[in-house]
Amino acid sequence: MLDGELDIEAIDNVSPARLQAMTDGMAVRTKYFDDYFINATGTGVRQAVILASGLDARAYRLPWPDGTMVYELDQPQVIEFKTTTLAGIGAEPTATRRTVPIDLRQDWPAALKAAGLDTAAPTAWLAEGLLIYLPPEAQDRLFDNITALSVPGSTIATEFVPGIVDFDAERAREMSGAFREHGVDVDMASLVYTGERNHVVDYLRAKGWDVEGIERTELFKRHGIDVPDPNSTTRSAKSSSSAAGSPAKSATPPATTRAYRSASARRSARSRQPNGRAVRPARPAATPPPVATTHGVARSPAARSPGS
Repeated sequence: MLDGELDIEAIDNVSPARLQAMTDGMAVRTKYFDDYFINATGTGVRQAVILASGLDARAYRLPWPDGTMVYELDQPQVIEFKTTTLAGIGAEPTATRRTVPIDLRQDWPAALKAAGLDTAAPTAWLAEGLLIYLPPEAQDRLFDNITALSVPGSTIATEFVPGIVDFDAERAREMSGAFREHGVDVDMASLVYTGERNHVVDYLRAKGWDVEGIERTELFKRHGIDVPDPNSTTRSAKSSSSAAGSPAKSATPPATTRAYRSASARRSARSRQPNGRAVRPARPAATPPPVATTHGVARSPAARSPGS
């Protein structure tokens, strides 16, 4: 779909407008997180961690400064496939790449430290396209672990989809079925955890992180891409002239109504001032929290107590 090899007109029950919106959404999200890493290393951060890295190729394609370490965490089979495939086409990392083959349900913080993560140095964390695949309590635990491993100057970027509480499983299966006919056999409804969960921005702010975010629609505008029309993202089974009633409910809220933000958070070693601004110390004395979001970046918070 991204490279044009899949004819979107051949996919039933999904409008070309919706598929284009999905493609554009992936593009602006990727650009946002690319810039996040470039900005983080521009401040002197020299270690990055990509959680549930999948087929993420940033370790190979971003202009990492000399001495940067990029850690990738994911299932062993996923890491092996990506590593072997990229090696087969002659691709080489542009940073020192260290893979951590582990399921995030296991003790990944211990595995990451064993792989060489320096918990005394700031880290740029990324949890892209991950949170909807975690139960609510696992989402909280993920950010608790990141906070525990982060010192002042650390950041974390992620996205949050509040509308996941309205996830329409049947509609998702209908869309999956259309793609399955073209070789994409994925049951999205069985992978996504729905229901109420803590808002990432609020959760990280409560832990002392300074968080900034941007609506996904603003990312479309920033790059000169038309914001998708929520009324044209689903192809009706009936002709437009005879269809009646409310528009079909989409599996994922359209970009214009989705509170899908990008945020950044940075961790500071001293308490935040009454106006909410964090004072960054000349030299961090302990460990502060990382980044938060709904397409966003968070900057680390108050220092950890010794031995925590």
